Parts: sequence; structure tokens; C-alpha cells
Amino acid sequence: MLLHSAGKEVNEENLSKVLEAAGIGVEDARVKALTASLDGVDIEDVIASAAAAPAAAAPAAAPAEEGGAEEEEAAEEEEEEEVSEEEVEEGLGALFG
Repeated sequence: MLLHSAGKEVNEENLSKVLEAAGIGVEDARVKALTASLDGVDIEDVIASAAAAPAAAAPAAAPAEEGGAEEEEAAEEEEEEEVSEEEVEEGLGALFG
């Protein structure tokens, strides 16, 4: 996100520079894996969906009304999205040890 905010391309070279500047040991395999996992990802969309996720979770916590089959389906879809986001975070976290 730092590279994206600075308007720089997210690539192996730039990621390595940022990690080195932060005093983090750089492993080429992890940088390559991170770069590959971000290939084709629209960071603006990810940021927008992350900002909207807490707002979307609040109505799901409200008690269900009668005939709430649609609400139940929406809650299941949100749960599926949360799991996939958690998996992504775990995967990215593993890259940095």
C-alpha cells in the first residue's frame, strides 16, 4: 500500500527497496510470491471494499425480522467474503514471517 500511495509500481524491485529501508530481511522467494499474489489486483478496489466492510457488517448484526431468508443469504455471503479476506491476510502475513 505504501508503494501504491506513492504512485510507484508494485514490483519485486520496489518491494525489496521498501523492505530493506524498513530494516526487514528480504527473501527473494517471498518477494516473488507477494508480487505474484498481487498480480492483477486492483488495489483501489481492495481499499474501497475494505473501507466498506465494517459498514456492511453492522446491519448483519441486527436481529432478523420475519421472513428473513434473504437476510440469512446475505449474512452467509458476508461470512464467505470474510473467510476469503482472512485467508488472504494469513497468506500475506506468512510472506513476512
